[in-house]
Amino acid sequence: MREVPLSEVKERLPQILREAETETIVIVRHGVPAGVLIGFESAAQWLEYRLGHDPDFRQLVERALTLIR
Repeated sequence: MREVPLSEVKERLPQILREAETETIVIVRHGVPAGVLIGFESAAQWLEYRLGHDPDFRQLVERALTLIR
């Protein structure tokens, strides 16, 4: 995990987003954590994240699996 000032994120967003694929980036504003940037190396990682963090998405997947059975 690495902290990056908001001003740097504004200047270097494409590069920092690439870095976020392999490590969590904490965005700090005036030295105080203001957000977290989490990148995904693949669509599978994105889906795994959504399953763990998005209850609506998880319910949608569960309903689809029920219909398949």
